[in-house]
Amino acid sequence: MNVAPRPPCSILFRKLQWRQFCSGAARCSGHNRWSKIKHDKSKEDATKGKLRTVASQDVAAASRAGDPNPNLNTQLFHAINNAKKAGLSKASIESAIARGQGKSTSGAALEAVVIETMLPHNVGAIIECLTDNKARLLQDIRLIIGKNGGNLAPTSFLFQRKGRSVFRKSEAVGVDDVLDKAVDAGATDVEVDDEGRITVDTEPNAVAAVVQELTKEFPLVSESSFILYDPIEDTSVKLEPRQAEDIENLLQLVEEDPTVQDIYTNVAIKS
Repeated sequence: MNVAPRPPCSILFRKLQWRQFCSGAARCSGHNRWSKIKHDKSKEDATKGKLRTVASQDVAAASRAGDPNPNLNTQLFHAINNAKKAGLSKASIESAIARGQGKSTSGAALEAVVIETMLPHNVGAIIECLTDNKARLLQDIRLIIGKNGGNLAPTSFLFQRKGRSVFRKSEAVGVDDVLDKAVDAGATDVEVDDEGRITVDTEPNAVAAVVQELTKEFPLVSESSFILYDPIEDTSVKLEPRQAEDIENLLQLVEEDPTVQDIYTNVAIKS
């Protein structure tokens, strides 16, 4: 089984709520991905741009998870339709499909790059990218972050790597049904997210085994499997509303770079 490094975002935006991202209580809501934070309604143009960014990431994720031909990949077919509705151009869609296959539109291989950075207000972040020009990428990201009060610095010690598998909502199967089998297969946590889907956390090397075991034993459909950076609770940073807005605005700028795949932060939003 090929484990995709990121899941498709079936819900493009969520209202910014005052809660801990990636904590036990909020783990189901989006894995600290700031791409799901809904913009203020007054920022209509920014919202449209954000929709296109997330749609592009979803197309890439769907392509990465299967065949680049949408006629042979239902997930990609739906992602492309959503991207068209979001106003993504044909060229951008083709680029996202190629990126999902680990190539640029010219066919050149893409390199996975992980950037560690300290943002304003002592927020640690990890940015995952795919690029055919690492030097240019580092220069561009360093410039954006530096202009906004941050700098590139080690931050991986603020996070722990986890595997996560998401299973399509099932009326016939619940957490209690799969818990024992999941733990036996290597699960460290089993929950239901706010869409009714079962989510299973594991060590990074146990993702495939858990998916295989649960889909064999239960009528479950695997929706996505990926590896993420989960912030360590003791090192999370609490922000005031104005500070949170600073971070959101900066990450919006970072996400405009088409090479950016995922962003993780150690922000603990006040409840």
